[in-house]
Amino acid sequence: MTTTVRPDPGRRRGTTPVLVVAGVCVAVSVAVTAFAGGLVAGSTGALGALVGGSIALCFFMFGSLVVESATRMAPQTAIVVALMTYTLQVALVAAAFALLTSTGAVGTTLSGGWIAGGVIVATVTWTLAQLVASARARIPAYDIDLPGSPEASSEPPSGASSKAREVGAP
Repeated sequence: MTTTVRPDPGRRRGTTPVLVVAGVCVAVSVAVTAFAGGLVAGSTGALGALVGGSIALCFFMFGSLVVESATRMAPQTAIVVALMTYTLQVALVAAAFALLTSTGAVGTTLSGGWIAGGVIVATVTWTLAQLVASARARIPAYDIDLPGSPEASSEPPSGASSKAREVGAP
């Protein structure tokens, strides 16, 4: 807990650009995987890789945007929302695979191995891209104004104790 006032709610935090970078990286890797699937297994491999990677990308983006929204609206519930979103994603991916299998698309139109390959490539790419983009984004842990900056006010924060003011501590 800090003694500073809360940051302006209109300020951008910087997590959305990380999601955009991760999404673009996954889209490129899915396209490359679909191309490889097309070369190795023909149209069933290409479609399988494209479907698997697209399913993974959609669920990753959905989950990340839901958790980001929950963090902005009610930070204290973010971990519960993240866990519930993850559980929902796992269940929906299983349901999507069950639907594809029950319709007979897997094996005739789509290659099951390339669906799995598309999901795996998308998952690894998403994880790596998000880690690298987050490390380079320099998202501050605390969004506070430094003394001497144009945004800083001349009066002490409202929550500072009188003892801290007497000693001269910020």
